[in-house]
Amino acid sequence: MADYTSNLSSSRPRPDGMGKVTGGLNYLTDLQVPNMLYGKVLRSEYPHAKIQQINIEKAEQLSGVLAVITSKDVPGLNGFGLITQDQPVFCDQVVRYVGDAVAAVAAITPEIAAKALKRIEVIYEPLPIIDDPDDAMNPDSIPLHSGGNILHEASYENGDVDEGFQLCEVIIEETYLLPRQMHAYMETEGGVFVPEKDGRLSVYAGTQHGYKDRLQLARILNLPEERIRVISSPMGGSFGGKDELNIQPYGAILALKTGRPVKIHQSRRESMISGIKKHPMKITMKTGAKKTGEIVAHEVRIIADTGAYATLGPAVLDFAVEHAIGPYAIPNVKTKGYSVFTNNGVAGEFRGFGGNQITFALEGQIDRLADGLHISPLVLRKKNLRQGTDPGPVGQIIAPTNGDALVLDEIAQSPLLAIDKSESDNPWKKTGVGLALTMHGGGLGFGRLDPSGGKISLNHEGKIEIAFGFEEVGQGLLAVIENVTTEAIGCSSEDLHIVIGDTDKVPHSGSSTASRGTSMIWHSLQRLKGPFIEKLLDTATKISGYQKEQLYVGGKGIWLNGQRILTFEQLFLENEPISIDTKFDFPTTPNSIPGGHFLYSFAAVAVKVEVDLITGAIKVTDIDQAVSAGPVVNPTGYIGQIEGGTIMALGYTLLEEAAMKQSRYTAENFDTYILPTIQDIPPKMNVRAIEDLWEGDIYGPRGVGEIGTVALAPAIVRAIYDATGHWVTKLPVSREEILHGGRGFFDRKGKGEFAKNQYFFHC
Repeated sequence: MADYTSNLSSSRPRPDGMGKVTGGLNYLTDLQVPNMLYGKVLRSEYPHAKIQQINIEKAEQLSGVLAVITSKDVPGLNGFGLITQDQPVFCDQVVRYVGDAVAAVAAITPEIAAKALKRIEVIYEPLPIIDDPDDAMNPDSIPLHSGGNILHEASYENGDVDEGFQLCEVIIEETYLLPRQMHAYMETEGGVFVPEKDGRLSVYAGTQHGYKDRLQLARILNLPEERIRVISSPMGGSFGGKDELNIQPYGAILALKTGRPVKIHQSRRESMISGIKKHPMKITMKTGAKKTGEIVAHEVRIIADTGAYATLGPAVLDFAVEHAIGPYAIPNVKTKGYSVFTNNGVAGEFRGFGGNQITFALEGQIDRLADGLHISPLVLRKKNLRQGTDPGPVGQIIAPTNGDALVLDEIAQSPLLAIDKSESDNPWKKTGVGLALTMHGGGLGFGRLDPSGGKISLNHEGKIEIAFGFEEVGQGLLAVIENVTTEAIGCSSEDLHIVIGDTDKVPHSGSSTASRGTSMIWHSLQRLKGPFIEKLLDTATKISGYQKEQLYVGGKGIWLNGQRILTFEQLFLENEPISIDTKFDFPTTPNSIPGGHFLYSFAAVAVKVEVDLITGAIKVTDIDQAVSAGPVVNPTGYIGQIEGGTIMALGYTLLEEAAMKQSRYTAENFDTYILPTIQDIPPKMNVRAIEDLWEGDIYGPRGVGEIGTVALAPAIVRAIYDATGHWVTKLPVSREEILHGGRGFFDRKGKGEFAKNQYFFHC
């Protein structure tokens, strides 16, 4: 175990750090190209309507407008989507949400482009709006797609829940409501699209998977993939929100139609309306246990609002179903989930990928069971933990791990769980503590193409060039590549030339998503280092005459007995190019379970909150986290991912909701969509990294991009209950609800009907 809050001085600066903190780094939306036009996209005025007519003549006649395009201008497939290409590039018959694109323009200035949009005349026939997933599932409901309104169903059963519940002395049944959350990246969707002289198209636009963008654009543009180059790094944040196409089809078509570079950069309002969000879910759980604390039966029903189009809705639902029992061993389980089309904003990939929602409900059940059983929540969790060699949560083979027990034992030592909660001088402020536990699968899972790979070579400058098809989205990928490569090869960071995010220059490495980047980089270097070092030393032996066994790779070249005898540049000049590449798949379970995972990370969280019973305000004052994700590659990046994810989860729990009314967003900018600020960040946050792996584990570091976002919400809600005696079931936590519940605390206490919980963490 390592406490990285006190060991950050050992980390080197990020390779891109100086450019970011000084403002010197150019993002893709900063690009300016000679002869460049500006693009704008016209989106639907209605959440659901038939398109009767589109008239673009007045827009075309506006001086400074060079192109106005609609569905008629799409050269190939008028649709996109990572799984199902059901989202039209341009709608021509019906619109299904307010972000649907109807037309786009290119003009010599952004102002003229915006003016041209207003001149496009679209006649709509409004249709009934389906804004509730329950209504959408009604057989009599209007079908939003030809297959109906249920996009995807997923389920898992083991044992017999009906018989299991008959054995239970305590049964908890509750419904949890989880909100739509916005990714809120600083850099909104945008990029520059350049038609090249050789007939190719260069796409400079932020994405999490350049090769997948290239594939989709090739279908839309009716071009061979090789004629499209996608440059996808750096970008100012994504969190899953840029894994799907956004503005790319419009910029590409406009550029090819005009023969000139086109830049599109969405305003915050445009981003909020059209961008994907976290899936809202309604989760009903029924969980039963014996008086001795053994959880016997667990029944789950999930309804996920995927909005108007599929994007990654099926995969998110599969993930939620898979994680419905989390790290616990429950003999009788029945889980059923539905991903449902509505006219609401499109929901897709978001950091946590369905794990946030299902874990909030699951950990809420565990806490309520503990309360009903009069058992410490910590003891109840320990009593029901899966063992290291047990199957995964849907009965699949997984890599043996006791990460859940390790993080739970570690968090049990947190001083937060032993605080004195005696009455303060201020009767209107109450303190509470809570904990939660989670496990999170890495990679895309069984049945989903999840290839990876990398390439290492010695280039003409005498640099060791390491190339991956990943993107730097702010997560610190460059630092990971630097650290893993220098450790594997033995060179210095100054010897490296890192190449990422350019389909013309990098191999297929898969998507920069699903907590897979660090793991895949590590696996690549395990495969690349041996052959590459062998070739370097073979060449050095040929040049120097020394025996290969005497030589080793070090900073700036080849070394012998503590002295450098050859530089890397000399090796390049005296030899054929040295280049090694590797291809492999992310490790996955052999069981044919859709999306089933093989590698998991774990986290346990303890929090302390202060509840103001006059205002209903909740302040999180302390957070301790224990994370088990294998060896730490970069301490600074590790803590940055965990703390960053924690603050995102803080917003999800207490502040953020991309609410919709009649399928229209109630907030269209950050002035009314409330995000955490520095004022909301707890003054005390500790991250404890557990690097131990199961004996014989060969899978190295797991990613931590998501695990820090998952367990905070249920821990906070437990702490609120500890302070007030009120259970919260809907996020974000409402101040009005706290005011009502908190005042009830005093009523109960005054009548002697509520005894403060004294068994909370006593083991």
